[in-house]
Amino acid sequence: MNQKVLFFSTRSGLELSKKIAKHYGKFLGKVRFLEFSDGEYTPCFEQSVRGSRVFLIGSTFPPVDNLMELLLMCDAARRASAQNITLVIPYFGWARQDHKDQPRTPIAAKLIANLMVASGAKRVMTMDLHADQIQGFFDIPVDHLYASRIFIDYIKKLNMDQLTIASPDMGGAKRARSYAGYLGTDVVICYKERKKANEIEFMNLIGNVKNKNIILIDDMVDTAGTLTEAANLIKKQGARSVRAIATHPVLSGNSYEKIKNSDLEELVITDTIPLKGKNGKMKVLSCASLFAEVMHSVHNDESISNKFII
Repeated sequence: MNQKVLFFSTRSGLELSKKIAKHYGKFLGKVRFLEFSDGEYTPCFEQSVRGSRVFLIGSTFPPVDNLMELLLMCDAARRASAQNITLVIPYFGWARQDHKDQPRTPIAAKLIANLMVASGAKRVMTMDLHADQIQGFFDIPVDHLYASRIFIDYIKKLNMDQLTIASPDMGGAKRARSYAGYLGTDVVICYKERKKANEIEFMNLIGNVKNKNIILIDDMVDTAGTLTEAANLIKKQGARSVRAIATHPVLSGNSYEKIKNSDLEELVITDTIPLKGKNGKMKVLSCASLFAEVMHSVHNDESISNKFII
């Protein structure tokens, strides 16, 4: 029997979800939200999902309503007898809390994984997790996609000589080495220490950037403090140009202003999170076609190995 495929989206993820559905060759199903005066809400699918493969699409960036919507929709689909439920989470929020870095703190990423499984999800699809080991927090299959497949094509089209890949911190060194290995370039690394979360105490550069075209690689840009400090430091040490690539545009606080006033020539991001504003230095590459391709392969029980570059 040919199983029916249905697509639904959280309210905050509609723009990307429509693109994914279009690339797949489907339309988004309609979800009605009943709002209560105290702020509670309940989603209701306006069509039958019985026996279907249901893809629920939505990133879980703050506010927590974005996560809650996805969980409620998953529970609703399970109780409405959907046969397979896949949560498509372009940006997996709370991923930075993947371990205890001090006493008496939670491991939020594991808690979120438990909630998703408890809500009825049979599979999770996401992109560029902050920590790869989060895949192990789930007892269901996880398709962990990499935006490198999108970014590397873009980097090649730039056709820059003296290209060098950089990591804005030690944590991203492995990612930077992977890009550099594929592109056949050198790697430089910025070393930083923090006073507290989102506040850098000092930063040093490991490697030579003089007369090089530098591309900083990161999984996300939040306050843009690390990225802009790294760009300014690299430029100060003689780089010809500095660009940055980051999968998830969290962009909180005064990040737009920091990017605008920095030595970054360009910040290339994906549409896993909708932008809050405009910035002339930002270029958005859509991840919709990659997700659609993988969703199609998953539905048809095909290998997705060829969808990965790094």
